[in-house]
Amino acid sequence: MDMKITFPGGKRVDAEYNGFTHRTDQPLPAGGQSTAPSPFDLFLASLGTCAGFYVLSFCQGRGIDTAGIELAMGVEWDAQSHLIGQVNIEIVLPASFPDKYRAAVVQAAHACTVKKHLQKPPQFNLFATVR
Repeated sequence: MDMKITFPGGKRVDAEYNGFTHRTDQPLPAGGQSTAPSPFDLFLASLGTCAGFYVLSFCQGRGIDTAGIELAMGVEWDAQSHLIGQVNIEIVLPASFPDKYRAAVVQAAHACTVKKHLQKPPQFNLFATVR
């Protein structure tokens, strides 16, 4: 395995991966100390930042200044499943953004690999071993 998950105390769960430690905690109402984002917060952030990366790459590849560009992401919950039913990502462009690239920058954001993995999810295998 190339990711190590550890339990440093309380409701905290950390992931050591690729030279970084990604720390998580639960919010106060869930028994945590709110010392770090929750795992679900990181999941949502990965969606937004992945789309943002593709917008950034699109602009950099065309020499478009990214000042004033931001993404706003929101979710809509499915009342029956209590899971996210829809993710809405708005790419906010300044007036100076070239008109001819407005549709193309949206297409670039669609290339997000995190989104693609949700659209075609992998198989999950969970198992326990004793050492």
